[in-house]
Amino acid sequence: MGTLIQDLRYATRILFRTPGFAITAILALALGIGANTAIFTVVNKVLLEPLSYPNPDRLVLLGGHSTNGDFFGASVPRFIVWNQQTQVFDAVAAYDAGGPSVNLTGGDQPEQLHGVRASAGYFPVFGVPMLMGRAFTAEEDRPGGPKLAVISYGLWRGHFGTDPAIIGKTIDLGGEPYTVTGVIAASFHPDYPVDIILPFQADPNSTDQAFFFQAAARLKPSVKIAMAKTALQLAAEEFRKKFPSSMDPKASFIAVPMQQAMVGYARLSLLVLLGAVSFVLLIACANVANLLLVRATIRSREIAIRAALGAGRHRIISQLLTESILLFLLGGVVGLIIGYSGVRALLAINPGDIPLIGQHGTDVSLDWRVLVFTILISLLTGVLFGLIPALTASRSDLSATVRESGARSGSGLRQNKVRSLLVIAEMALALILLVGAALLIRTFAALRSVDPGFNTHNVLTMNMSITGPRFQKTAGVAELVEEARRHVEAIPGVEAVATTCCLPLQGGLGLPFSIEGRLHTEGPNDGGAGYEIVSHEYFTVFRIPLVRGRMFTIHDDGGAPGVVLISENMARQYWPKGEAIGARITIGKGVGPEFAEPARQIIGVVGNARNGGLNSDPPPIMYIPVAQVPDGVTALNSHITPLQFAIRTKVEPFSLSAAIQKALRDASDGLPVGHIESMDQVDAESTASTNFNMTLLTIFAALAVSLAAIGIYGLMAYSVQQRTQEIGIRIALGASPQNVNRMVVRQGMALVFVGVIIGVAAALALSRYMATLIYGVKTWDPATFISVVVVLSAVALLACYIPARRAMRVDPMVALRYE
Repeated sequence: MGTLIQDLRYATRILFRTPGFAITAILALALGIGANTAIFTVVNKVLLEPLSYPNPDRLVLLGGHSTNGDFFGASVPRFIVWNQQTQVFDAVAAYDAGGPSVNLTGGDQPEQLHGVRASAGYFPVFGVPMLMGRAFTAEEDRPGGPKLAVISYGLWRGHFGTDPAIIGKTIDLGGEPYTVTGVIAASFHPDYPVDIILPFQADPNSTDQAFFFQAAARLKPSVKIAMAKTALQLAAEEFRKKFPSSMDPKASFIAVPMQQAMVGYARLSLLVLLGAVSFVLLIACANVANLLLVRATIRSREIAIRAALGAGRHRIISQLLTESILLFLLGGVVGLIIGYSGVRALLAINPGDIPLIGQHGTDVSLDWRVLVFTILISLLTGVLFGLIPALTASRSDLSATVRESGARSGSGLRQNKVRSLLVIAEMALALILLVGAALLIRTFAALRSVDPGFNTHNVLTMNMSITGPRFQKTAGVAELVEEARRHVEAIPGVEAVATTCCLPLQGGLGLPFSIEGRLHTEGPNDGGAGYEIVSHEYFTVFRIPLVRGRMFTIHDDGGAPGVVLISENMARQYWPKGEAIGARITIGKGVGPEFAEPARQIIGVVGNARNGGLNSDPPPIMYIPVAQVPDGVTALNSHITPLQFAIRTKVEPFSLSAAIQKALRDASDGLPVGHIESMDQVDAESTASTNFNMTLLTIFAALAVSLAAIGIYGLMAYSVQQRTQEIGIRIALGASPQNVNRMVVRQGMALVFVGVIIGVAAALALSRYMATLIYGVKTWDPATFISVVVVLSAVALLACYIPARRAMRVDPMVALRYE
């Protein structure tokens, strides 16, 4: 211990004597460690930190598996079957966290709440803590059961003023009375907003196969997930026998750990970013190792004298290693500060779809795992990259070192080889990062050039919850839609008003359909397509063109024959050699009684729209007039999704926002609207994840290239300094400055060439892991690789050229006296 303290004191004195070296090395390390700390903080929260629920390792998300992959939607018949698997599950929950807002009425101003419809099993599955009162029971969670509500702590405090007598009181939701049975404790933090929880009240005899909610379960203490999967496979066989048309022969039920299911695609994105910042750290460490090698060369006489006085090689290595570890730890401390600031910046550009981080990243903090990570990474890199110069310096030839100057010590050749290898590694790592950034830049450019099939400019969107009894029938919804259209279109500057169930780029509903007159060899349907419920001005608002046939009109109401518009892709796919217009299709056959309706006639074909996102092909879509939707579907949708309004304006859309909101409240007898944003914002949100990854990887790549350029510049500058006498002799013997320039540049570019070759090979091997993150470009895209090689080589050439210019100006007389 005494030796360690002595080494630390000496290392501290050495660093204070060379503040320029210390500051440069600490800042380089701080950038690398700070970037790693920032990314690891998010990775820790999303991938490593357990969920906030009790015993989160026993939580599973239930769903189905088919040839198209895993799907975590649930239907009522599936939930009923899963709820019966009591041999493996303690409890099963049905819940609709992404459903519509709930209108808190009865006061002067209706208020939109984040509502969740959940079965009684929701509370034991997620371990929901109650501050007061109780949750609803299984008996109350049945069709026709009482209208009950469990409210959140935030709603109890904010709206009800922490009323201690709230339990048993009646509140109005959508014009209906609900009795408050409990208040949730403030410690409950799900990954979605919750103001109020209402009973799901699923019908155990339902045959409705629509997927409109999620299901989760809590495993019994002694049950492993493999046992649950086996039980679900057996349950799937029984379910297939009961509902043969609703489940493919190769499909099955699945149970996936909750955290794994929630993280989903974000896992790969975060791991790619973590790998990228690791490369930045390695490059920074290589630069610092190069600085330590130079410093060891300068101190070679000191080291040789210490050895001559009796210090063994082990003692010298211990001292040098202590100095490097201290340097790396100081870099880690500064890096932790930079990392915390980096986390805030990271969350400022967060795309909003990274799970588990809370709204605006409020749940992300520097906890003990992050501190341990920063300390460990500082120690490990300090030992690893400090050991190289320590070993190299400790091998010095004592007699030669004492005779020669520090600049031309006997270890110079060996150190230059090590430094050259470090520079080669830096160039290879920088090239890998540049390739990743370039692929994402190409992806972002490809997404921005994609024609979505609709126009987003000057379109304002907002939604309205229509869960009240007035809107359980289609006639009530159609009346509201028409009244809202008249009120809003009367506002100067409004061009057109439309309603829909689902905005473009945000996904939507889907249903199977059968074509009248065709033979069905497998099942009752011919295929499936998107199911969009729209008002007649929808296509005017989004400027989706009519390809042939006619559009909806105001006369396609509930009293008119059933009609449908289809997208061009759907017409091409299901009527490849014939005309779709005039054909009749039945939508939702076999899905459930709510969807039962007569056949509809196709009256027109409209342009394709990328409703599922810019990075996916336009799906086949069926458009249904809002006034012709079956009452059962209208009632179901009122609990699934709010009514979306889209308003095209002749002026900047937000300038009319207040007037439009007032008009909608007047048209709906005071119902509030929420989630107000422009379609340009929706468009930006659809590519936010790609933009997020691209921005970060570009920053890391730029940092890596800068550090690599500094590394090769430092190597070549030091090489010129070491070879001053040689260069002077060459010039004295007749070598031209141009020849000297070419010699130095050639030496540096040889290292760059080796690094580029290794980097290209590594990038080809690693870029395939980015396949799911890119669009419109191949992972081995030649143009990307060639561009990256050219850019990196140009930067490296500049880094070599500056020391080469200095070598050209060497005075032979000064060089011959140089020692």
